[in-house]
Amino acid sequence: LQWLRNPGPQHEKRTLFGDMVCFLFITPLATISGWLCLRGAVDHLHFSSRLEAVGLIALTVALFTIYLFWTLVSFRYHCRLYNEWRRTNQRVILLIPKSANVPSNQQTLLALHSLKRNSKETIV
Repeated sequence: LQWLRNPGPQHEKRTLFGDMVCFLFITPLATISGWLCLRGAVDHLHFSSRLEAVGLIALTVALFTIYLFWTLVSFRYHCRLYNEWRRTNQRVILLIPKSANVPSNQQTLLALHSLKRNSKETIV
């Protein structure tokens, strides 16, 4: 979620949104199309020519192969973008440990500052 809120390149966010919309539309369409092709292949095997049934089965295999290829390529692309973002957008806060040399009022200020830190930050 931090990546989506980050004011980084808008092109990457539009691409992610577009791929999510395509995934939500293409998944049911591919499922229904595959089911209809297989159902037609079964009907052709029982009632008419085997050549049309083989053609429908080949069409189903091609449809699902293209769908899986697109899904994997898209997923891999977005994972690569996310990993690159994680590598280049790290936010680290160095907490100074309490010591005997620091007066108590400064320790209190350090403790209050550490309580106010943002949830995006990493404690080291």
